[in-house]
Amino acid sequence: MSFTGEYHHNLDAKGRLIIPAKFRDQLGMEFTVTRSLDGCLAMYASKEWEALEDKLNALPMTNEKARSLKRFLLGSANTCELDKQGRILIPQVLREKAGLDRDITLLGVGDHIEIWNADLYNEKYNFDDEEALEADWEGLGI
Repeated sequence: MSFTGEYHHNLDAKGRLIIPAKFRDQLGMEFTVTRSLDGCLAMYASKEWEALEDKLNALPMTNEKARSLKRFLLGSANTCELDKQGRILIPQVLREKAGLDRDITLLGVGDHIEIWNADLYNEKYNFDDEEALEADWEGLGI
């Protein structure tokens, strides 16, 4: 399963977000939303979330960094279900952590979907510098 594509939707006053049909087909009716890096949220299909959760649970409890990572990802994880209109309710605490207001960008990035405040995403990732992108790709061996 690989999520790809960029979609723009609005968060309604109750904190509900329409999930694009292409993503709904791959996610199924129940999936997980949690905090992610760079200021966004991450949405995982059940299978991908279970694999990540297994890796996290295998980390040693005696390692401080492992405990922090588990708190960050597992502590903020919420199971979501689609309503009849193809929407999910994003919990207020997650909306606040990601600065989500009205305009939202959903971005398929392989094994999961990122949920961004549209302004923050556009500010951080406008990809205007093609030379820098080329250098990054080359540095990553792509």
